[in-house]
This record gives sequence, structure tokens and C-alpha cells, in this order.
Amino acid sequence: MISFVNFLQNFGQAATASCKPGTEILGVFPTWYKYLPGQLLTDSIGGLQCIPQISSINDVWLIVAAVTDMLLRIAVMVATVFIIVGGVRYISSQGLPDKTAQARDTIIKSVVGMVIALASATVLTYVVGQVIK
Repeated sequence: MISFVNFLQNFGQAATASCKPGTEILGVFPTWYKYLPGQLLTDSIGGLQCIPQISSINDVWLIVAAVTDMLLRIAVMVATVFIIVGGVRYISSQGLPDKTAQARDTIIKSVVGMVIALASATVLTYVVGQVIK
């Protein structure tokens, strides 16, 4: 009986505690509410669910940061595709100087774009992490 009372007390505390909402879609993309604080609430079937809470107009910037993080991750994926395309063009250039140079340019520009996007995503995550604290 004592354990049931403890369960009820802990359940009441958990229902009002803060939580961190889910942070990834498909394991790759952050959700739009990644940086927002959440509140742990019970759902209709008795389970606990983390609901993002928007408490002020300044939380819009946290949503903008999460959407920007999504776009930067998409940019990294696109750069990866262009690196592969450049590699295929390089292999299929058959030693022709013009085609080889174009393929090499594609690869170099894609790598530069990927580095910029990765660095931007890292800086964004760090800055938002410092602001949230």
C-alpha cells in the first residue's frame, strides 16, 4: 500500500515536471520545437507526453533556430549528393581535361559548402544551447 501511495505522489510530480520534447524526425532532422521547454502531461490513455510550451514572444527565435538547423542539415545532405555526382563525373570523364576539371570543381565546391553548413550548424547549436541555459 505504501508503494502505491509513493507511486501516486511521484505521478503527480511527474505530471507537472518540465521535460525536453522529442528532438529528431526520422533520426536526422530536429523538430521545430527542439529548443522550446516542455511540460510533462498525461494523455488520454494515461501515458506521459511532453508538450512544448511557448511562454513568450522571444520563443519565436528558438523556433527559427530549429528551422534553420533543419535547413542546414538538408544543405549537408545536398552537398553529399553533389560530392557523389562529382565523383561519378570524374570517373566517367575518360581523361578529358574539361570534364575532369568540371568534376573536380563540383567536388571542391561541394566540400566547401558542406564544411560551411556543418560549421554553421555547430555554431547555431552551441549559441542556442548557451542562450537556453
